[in-house]
This record gives sequence, C-alpha cells and structure tokens, in this order.
Amino acid sequence: MADQSDLTTLMRLARQGNEDAYRQVLGRVSLWLRSVVRREMVAAGRSAADCEDVVQETLLAMHLKRDTWDETQPLEPWLRAIARHKLVDHLRRRGYRDHVSIDDQAECLAAATDPDADARTDSRRLLESLPDRQRRIVEEISIEGRRAAEVAVRFGMSEGAVRVALHRALKALAALYRKGQS
Repeated sequence: MADQSDLTTLMRLARQGNEDAYRQVLGRVSLWLRSVVRREMVAAGRSAADCEDVVQETLLAMHLKRDTWDETQPLEPWLRAIARHKLVDHLRRRGYRDHVSIDDQAECLAAATDPDADARTDSRRLLESLPDRQRRIVEEISIEGRRAAEVAVRFGMSEGAVRVALHRALKALAALYRKGQS
C-alpha cells in the first residue's frame, strides 16, 4: 500500500470523527483492496467477478471494527487480516474447499504436543477475571455453543439481556487481552 504512514494518519483522524479523512481512507483502501482481493481470487482459482462483494464486506468490517485497530501498529496488516477472513468466508459460502494431502509429508511432521495449552490457560485466566454471570454466559454461548435464547431461560433473563451481557463480557475480555499485550 503506497504511503502507509499518510493513510495511518488519516485513519487516526477518521477515528477522531474527521469525516473528510474517513472518506479519503475509504477511497484509498477500496482501491488497494480491489487489487489485493482480485489477486487472491485468481490465486484461489476463482473468477475475479465476485471481487466487489469481498471488498464491500471488508470495508463494512473495517468500519464496524475500526476501534479494534491499535494506532501504534501499521494499518495494512490489520486490513489484510480482515480482507483475508472475508475472502475465506466468501469462498466457503461459495462451496470452495481447498484440500491438501499430507500423506507424503507424514514422516516430516512433528508429533503433536498440544501447542494450544498456553492459549487455553491464558483464555481460562481471562475468563476467570469476569464476574460470575458474565463468565458463565461467555462459556455457554461462545465455548459450549448454546443459543442466547437457551441461555436466557437457564439464567432467568431476557434474550436481549443475555446478548448485552455477552457483548459487554467480550468487550471486557478484549480490553484485558490488550492490556496484557502491552
């Protein structure tokens, strides 16, 4: 992305409410995204015809999640991650499955040693920092996969109250995670 520091500055201004800066960010990012997404679609063996759908989904996600961008970090990797996820989601919805056989590489692969153990420990520690009800709501919905309506009945709450509690809990977890990363 050309002149990333200028774009980063514009994004900072946009997050502070500068509408002109935000329009400039959207314009420049959309041009860049179109080329990135088109290239990735072709690399995945797909037509570039659906490129605009992915670009629009990415721009919408960027808008909705703009507060998650760490202003001390470059903007491009954050945008690339969003675009990558939107592209993968798009390809999955269209039935694209990429299969890579690992049979020929089996002897080269190391034995699994549970690399996610530290992540689970960290996640558990973060969850334990939440108030009991919020922690249980996060566990039931996000970990156990229960629906909000089902959790609402279990806790004697309205479904809307469960969703609000989940949102607040996830926001608190994100803040705690960011605090632990600094």
